Amino acid sequence: MTAPPIRRRATLLAALLTAGVVAMPLPVAAAEAPAELAKATFAGGCFWCTEAVYAQIKGVESVISGYTAGQVPNPTYEQVCSGLTGHAEAVEIAYDPQQVSLEKLLEIFFSTHDPTTLNRQGADVGTQYRSAIFFHDEAQKQTALEVIAKINAARVFPGPIVTEVTPATVFYPAEKYHQDYFATNPRQPYCQSVVSPKVLKVRKLFKDLLKEKTP
Repeated sequence: MTAPPIRRRATLLAALLTAGVVAMPLPVAAAEAPAELAKATFAGGCFWCTEAVYAQIKGVESVISGYTAGQVPNPTYEQVCSGLTGHAEAVEIAYDPQQVSLEKLLEIFFSTHDPTTLNRQGADVGTQYRSAIFFHDEAQKQTALEVIAKINAARVFPGPIVTEVTPATVFYPAEKYHQDYFATNPRQPYCQSVVSPKVLKVRKLFKDLLKEKTP
């Protein structure tokens, strides 16, 4: 006798599950625990650019512009711009690894600045504009080195990558007016000529990583 349709479907699903063709859904928890955020710190030239690029990425909870890897405590923007404090303009990113991986964040990083020019990004010149990855643990260090090795091996750029890979140190948030700078000053000349093209490039190349509200 032919089995009823419902029984046949149940039998087929059981067979597929046994064969590993269909994944068994996990039990739904009554209340999911909040995701544990990870931290990444990058320097890729002017932090107005870097902040604007990552602010639109799904899984990124916050991006703070600031200064790191220098010798002077609590530096001001003017002091950092002098190039005498040793700090780099950088961003500190808090992100959910379940939504976006460090590898993807690094892919975006290397797609939105020139990592082959030492202490320079376009017209911005000085050690404060150096390309750097400040790792927070050995796993981040290893990931960064592997990504750089792959890019160099593939000869993506005309020259070798000079990005520093160094331990994260004290990060000093920049002055309040630097935070969300592109979002609040989209028509500022530098934002229109330098920041905006990078933001648009990310929207084109990484559509699947954008937050839903991103146009």
